[in-house]
Amino acid sequence: MSQDQEKRFLKLIDENVGIIFKVIRIYSNSMADEKDLKQEILYQAWQSFPRYKGDSKFSTWLYKVALNTALTHVKKETRNKENQSGIVEEYTEVGNESKELLIKLIRNFKDIEKLVIMLHLDGYSNEEISNISGLKLNHVAVMIYRIKEKLAEKLKNKKV
Repeated sequence: MSQDQEKRFLKLIDENVGIIFKVIRIYSNSMADEKDLKQEILYQAWQSFPRYKGDSKFSTWLYKVALNTALTHVKKETRNKENQSGIVEEYTEVGNESKELLIKLIRNFKDIEKLVIMLHLDGYSNEEISNISGLKLNHVAVMIYRIKEKLAEKLKNKKV
């Protein structure tokens, strides 16, 4: 990668770092896991950047990289936990209670549901969500509706 490409990459990452933190927040369960996932996402983005052609917004591209990396990371961690025993560090952070409750609820969803609702909450259009997730546009709309219903029901019953 040339020095100009490197500067461009670092600038774009700096402008879109919030995406990485949102993905990490949803897909990690501990502080150690959070650090590993952040490092892996940045590494994968760095490795993939020369293939980024600008056909989509950088933020959309970065979401794809981050989410694919997170999903792979979660699968690896699940396999590792099945093969090991030990103490799992609980993820805790002081913050807005409503936001924390929402994050806690979203963590219990299926991976594809996490992806869709996270993008929706970040203001991505259904078409953009479709492009990132690979789901059909109609399926995205239905899924968002069902996820909102599921969230409302869990909040109503306070089932966390």
